[in-house]
Amino acid sequence: MYILVVNAGSSSVKYQLFDMTRKQLLARGQCERIGIDGRIKHTPTDQESYVANIPMHTHTEAIQAMIAALTDKDHGVIRDMHQIDAIGHRIVHGGPYFLESTLVTDEVLRQLDLCVELAPLHIPAHLMGIRGCMEAMPGTPQVVVFDTAYHQTMPREAYFYPIPYELYEKYKIRRYGFHGTSHRYVSAQAIDLLEIALGIRREDSKVVTCHLGNGSSITAVKGGLSVDTSMGFTPLEGLIMGTRTGSIDPAIIPFLMEKENISANDMGAWMNKNCGIEGVSQVSSDMREIDAAIAQGNDKAKLAHDILCYQIKKYIGSYAAAMGGLDAVVFTAGIGENNDSVRSDSLRGLEFLGIICDERRNRGLHAEKPTLISTSESKVRVWVIPTNEELVIASDTMRIVGKL
Repeated sequence: MYILVVNAGSSSVKYQLFDMTRKQLLARGQCERIGIDGRIKHTPTDQESYVANIPMHTHTEAIQAMIAALTDKDHGVIRDMHQIDAIGHRIVHGGPYFLESTLVTDEVLRQLDLCVELAPLHIPAHLMGIRGCMEAMPGTPQVVVFDTAYHQTMPREAYFYPIPYELYEKYKIRRYGFHGTSHRYVSAQAIDLLEIALGIRREDSKVVTCHLGNGSSITAVKGGLSVDTSMGFTPLEGLIMGTRTGSIDPAIIPFLMEKENISANDMGAWMNKNCGIEGVSQVSSDMREIDAAIAQGNDKAKLAHDILCYQIKKYIGSYAAAMGGLDAVVFTAGIGENNDSVRSDSLRGLEFLGIICDERRNRGLHAEKPTLISTSESKVRVWVIPTNEELVIASDTMRIVGKL
């Protein structure tokens, strides 16, 4: 079965095509600058990338350009679009309406419209991607997979904010959590490894997963289920991130709005795009550039690094307390998979929990497969596990379409 995975943004469409019979990635690519002039970068597995400027006025035209690249006689990987059995879409926010991945229907589209106010930057783009696929590939079944769905197992005390209950009911204000497909994938990998190594059953497992990238979140996974996570009503809450504040004292917001004469809309944009690691360091949101600056003695870059590692450490400790123990910690995503100093400094001081990092294994590691970085004496296993959100989406899509 061939599954096309689509991640539609406001001016871009990222895609991957899987042969799920063999769990093999056939090609990946991105259509960008939709509505401006249009550009596609298409990369078949184990081949050179193909790049072309193609007019794309709408998401439908971007989907058509994607199909043309996938079926091209020179750099395509399938004969024609009819070989694509189904399409899986990554959806950032499912609100309170979607507890699991689901087949796209008219009712699902109506409920997705209700999610627009919860994720106004993302849901309209996702809907354009779905409708673009409907126009370009009519009759091909489509499935939506939600970042928030994995976290729907959190207990009320973890997801409820201390606001009047009627406001929760009226506006659906609660902790939703994000990066769910990533946390789901790497926690499942870790649980399998725990059972093999230590005989710990899934239902007894206690794992903390650290998805660290430009956007970062940490999740407590107990018995294979998300029981708490750092991101909240929006992806702004939690850890310091590339350009996002993460959690700060809410009183800072009206204070700065008054002092700096900032509007509500501008304040939201500022907290999302001008703060975080870039704001503190005054260097970059990219940890590779932060590391380079630290090597040159930049104190602000070191501060940004230290804030991130300190907060990761706090979340690991607090989630161990919330779960009543800890069997494993997982690092994943761009920073988690590639930055050895963030991993090392985040774990330092957690020896009292039984976590001992093996610096020899950790140093210079850019993980391409699950890799243990804790010592044999460590009571808590620490793994670096490359995430694969697209494979999760393709797997869910195959499972759901297979029941039709």
